[in-house]
Amino acid sequence: MDKKAIEAIAASVRGLSMDAIQKANSGHPGIPLGAAELAAVLYGDILKHNPADSKWADRDRFLISAGHGSMWLYAILHLAGYKVTLDDIKSFRQVGSKCPGHPEYGATDGVENTSGPLGQGVAMAVGSAIAETMLAARFNTASRKIVDHYTYSLVGEGCLQEGVASEASSLAGHLKLGKLIVFYDENKISIDGSTDIAFTDDIAKRYEAYGWQVLKGSMYEPEKIIKLTEEAKQCTDKPTLIMLTSVIGKYAPKQGTPDVHGAPLGEAGVKAAKEAIGLPSDKDFYVFPEAYDYFAAKKAAYAEREAEWKKEFEAWSEENPELRKEWDAFHTDSPTNDVPDVSFKIGDSLATRDASGKAIVMIAKRYGNFVGGSADLTGPNKTKIDDLDGVYSAENRKGRMIEFGIREFAMSAISAGISLHGGLRPFCATFLVFSDYLRPSLRVVSLMKQPVIYVFTHDSIYVGEDGPTHQPVETLASLRAIPGVQVLRPGDAEETVEAWKMAYESKNHPVCLALTRQKLAVYEKADKDWKKTIRTGAYVVQEGSASPDITVLASGSEVNTALEAAKLVPEKKIRIVSVIDLKRFSEADDAARSKIIGNAKRVVTAEAGIGTEWFRFVKDRSDIFSIETFGESGPAEKVAEHLHFTASDLAKILKR
Repeated sequence: MDKKAIEAIAASVRGLSMDAIQKANSGHPGIPLGAAELAAVLYGDILKHNPADSKWADRDRFLISAGHGSMWLYAILHLAGYKVTLDDIKSFRQVGSKCPGHPEYGATDGVENTSGPLGQGVAMAVGSAIAETMLAARFNTASRKIVDHYTYSLVGEGCLQEGVASEASSLAGHLKLGKLIVFYDENKISIDGSTDIAFTDDIAKRYEAYGWQVLKGSMYEPEKIIKLTEEAKQCTDKPTLIMLTSVIGKYAPKQGTPDVHGAPLGEAGVKAAKEAIGLPSDKDFYVFPEAYDYFAAKKAAYAEREAEWKKEFEAWSEENPELRKEWDAFHTDSPTNDVPDVSFKIGDSLATRDASGKAIVMIAKRYGNFVGGSADLTGPNKTKIDDLDGVYSAENRKGRMIEFGIREFAMSAISAGISLHGGLRPFCATFLVFSDYLRPSLRVVSLMKQPVIYVFTHDSIYVGEDGPTHQPVETLASLRAIPGVQVLRPGDAEETVEAWKMAYESKNHPVCLALTRQKLAVYEKADKDWKKTIRTGAYVVQEGSASPDITVLASGSEVNTALEAAKLVPEKKIRIVSVIDLKRFSEADDAARSKIIGNAKRVVTAEAGIGTEWFRFVKDRSDIFSIETFGESGPAEKVAEHLHFTASDLAKILKR
């Protein structure tokens, strides 16, 4: 890459970033000023990409982890020819802008992931790299490679201090993801001062211990960055960390200090920095013509490279028509096999986690793109699918079952990266109470509208002997509180199968399945069209009457509890409703909700957790059957008795 072009692009990245941040009076100039050379060589030379088609299937992926450096990314996307205009940059950090404060997936052409919460981006990059290997193993043939690209990320000290980056990097090394290359902007500065105040790790040794190749260089030797990247590509059995020493806020009057991390430079600071860089200080949003010219000259080459891939892809399609059908199915979430639903009989007794295990195998056989696993809880979560292509590993890239290890946060972020890559539908699993470990990632997954499926078992006090640390009471409410997250809590095995189908039908948001450890009876459904009605969030299990004395709204295991309680109150007409999706049922129109609840004199709600979300349905707090304290250690039935959460206790409420 021509030295003058690098200098022009780097200077323009710095200028655009400073001006956008100054105009917004908000932002982080540290990375754009300190790492502009990396932007120039990454988008100008290293990446296999085509700015005219940001969704090209075989493009290299760049997932930024240090998302506060958003203007670094927007500036280079603009220069490279993505659909990011100068006007977009001028509206940086404004409502509705294509250049929001931190990169947001779906808002900006060329942005591969939402970032900002540090460390999650590199974990998503691990997921993207996993996806590349899975698809390559599935679709490449001896004569043609249609999946052959790299995944890159940019991290800073903050990312590497966050635990999620450590979790994901450890797994990446174990899995020998040789096509994952991470650039480390090593500027030794954080918000509170030098990183030495709290962060003195030997990063090189740490990553070597993870099983990574570690290379070192300077941010200001761009030709060497290109050579280091080529060296990284030669190592096929290890991911690579390229450590690049840099100066935060380079060329600013306060370069190398925390002052340039997260605040505009001020007019005087911008003027001084522009003079030091060689930018005209009297012009805002100035771009050196050489920067535009470089990418304009590359435009044909970018298009040609994608055209060559498309030609190869068409040839591959003609040679492998069945694989092409599978490819299309993978990328549209369509079935690859005709597999009947798992079925159960009225009266069968099994935990919904067990029913889910059967449904997972059904889904995996039906959809070839279904991949995932548990955080070291495959047995308890009932998520075993290793009979289908085995366990994913460095030796078996076709494996569809991923052993995430005890890394819940990284598991979720990695699953997000798999989803973002395209072509695969991921799921991940742990105990419901441990969803707290991955909650920050689930929030980002929802922001990105990614349809990751979460399997959360052991969903209540009925975990029993493991005690209050393992008995979630507030967790369902906390998950439902995240915008966009769908929480499904089926009441029996039949509902569990339908819940899995609902989860797979959901294409623009994450879905959480809350499942029991204890056995539940499969009950008869009064609504004969319940498989359709359940998609409104609830349906009638026991009719009771068109005008019941009481309608009980129950979720999950408490549907069985409600049915038992109703038998203890034969003098009243009691309707039982299974609320599999409380949020969707709450958001349904009044007519649909009223039809299900009926013209009841009272509404009682039942869920083995806090009652916060159920207040909207009742007239009196005493009609909420809930658990407002932490649990106890002991056999499940004894814990329920201790907490006064049994069918008999519910019956006392119904008798009032």
